Amino acid sequence: MFLAMNRFKVRLGSEADFEAVWRQRDSYLARVPGFVSFDLLRGATKDDHTLYASHSVWSSRADFEAWTRSEEFRNAHRSAGANKPLYLGHPELELFDSVLAQQAGGKAA
Repeated sequence: MFLAMNRFKVRLGSEADFEAVWRQRDSYLARVPGFVSFDLLRGATKDDHTLYASHSVWSSRADFEAWTRSEEFRNAHRSAGANKPLYLGHPELELFDSVLAQQAGGKAA
């Protein structure tokens, strides 16, 4: 398993618009080999922003990397620049290889 996260510092007052962008866009992920799941997470609110993270799970790092080179990726991100006023700075990409995974029932994989 492989996990990719982007962290966004969303300007105060722009949270609803930021969430709407994610709810209304076509991510194209469902048709990409190796895609497992996606979540958009809202975190703590600070003085000037609310923290969000997009969190996608992949079967492997190779599947994620293939997605980043795909036409589906280009289509999903073609309007991303228009949303820059909603957040502070650039999104911060973080990539993780699974070391231990545990499912309900306590079974480790």
